[in-house]
Amino acid sequence: MSTERKVGSDIDIAQAAKMEHINDIASKLNIGVDDLEHYGKYKAKLPLNLIDDSKAKLNKLILVTALTPTPAGEGKTTVSIGLTEGLNKIGKQATVVLREPSLGPVFGIKGGAAGGGYSQVVPMEDINLHFTGDFSAIEKANNLLSALIDNNIQSKTRSLNLDPRLIYWKRVMDMNDRSLRDITIGLGGAGNGIPRQDGFNITPASEVMAILCMS
Repeated sequence: MSTERKVGSDIDIAQAAKMEHINDIASKLNIGVDDLEHYGKYKAKLPLNLIDDSKAKLNKLILVTALTPTPAGEGKTTVSIGLTEGLNKIGKQATVVLREPSLGPVFGIKGGAAGGGYSQVVPMEDINLHFTGDFSAIEKANNLLSALIDNNIQSKTRSLNLDPRLIYWKRVMDMNDRSLRDITIGLGGAGNGIPRQDGFNITPASEVMAILCMS
């Protein structure tokens, strides 16, 4: 008789998990409630002033990258979460730091990026879909700059004489939509701008995203 235990799907495991309030999670890290910028009961942002360089020098950073990836790229997040759980299990105080998932893979073959099985972060659906809204803000900032570029090309009085053929700044959206990778914009007459080739990148590929990461 088989003794193999049946494991549910990632979504089943995530929805069955009993989540602790984010205030309780913060207290385990000696972070006060007043330092939290709440996004509901289970998510919060932390201020940069909590970073203590003197304490950081006394601790270890473990970087998990490109570990046994499948063709779709799964594995790195799951291993990172599992490693952190294991370290805490043996009495070490460890915290996992992950990048925010993009919506692109969520609606593709890969699925989300919040881990898998019993090595995942919750609330999984919130984290994978909209989280704290940072990607939306990056998207708007990037596309505002795109609009400014096209407005300047259109302008007769304040033109910077940009060559439409040499503009490499693309618009972004957090979705894998191959039909928007290379497009023609500015059609529909003089009121809708100057026709030129353009396209969309996925939001995490935005230069604004790179600036945010470096910041």
